[in-house]
Amino acid sequence: MKVNTQAVNFNANPELLNFVQERMNKLETYFDKVIKSDVFLKVENTTGKENKVFEARVSVPGDSFVVKKQCKSFEEGADSAIASLERQLKKRKEKLRAHL
Repeated sequence: MKVNTQAVNFNANPELLNFVQERMNKLETYFDKVIKSDVFLKVENTTGKENKVFEARVSVPGDSFVVKKQCKSFEEGADSAIASLERQLKKRKEKLRAHL
């Protein structure tokens, strides 16, 4: 699956981009008809430690899922956001099976 990753307000290192790509690729095991996915990595200018924002948009036929998580690190945000996307994709797949 092609993942369009954009880093906002900073330059992302290749290790982080590879980590995001690998984790997003696992979504195809839950729903194989993913059209495209966009990931936005943002650093907010706040004094708090949780200033990293991971936002993912996954497009499937007839629907789109958006998840936004704010955490201490991008890896932590990616894990929680992708876990949420996994649940949403499973739910979508079950709905499609019920209609067949």
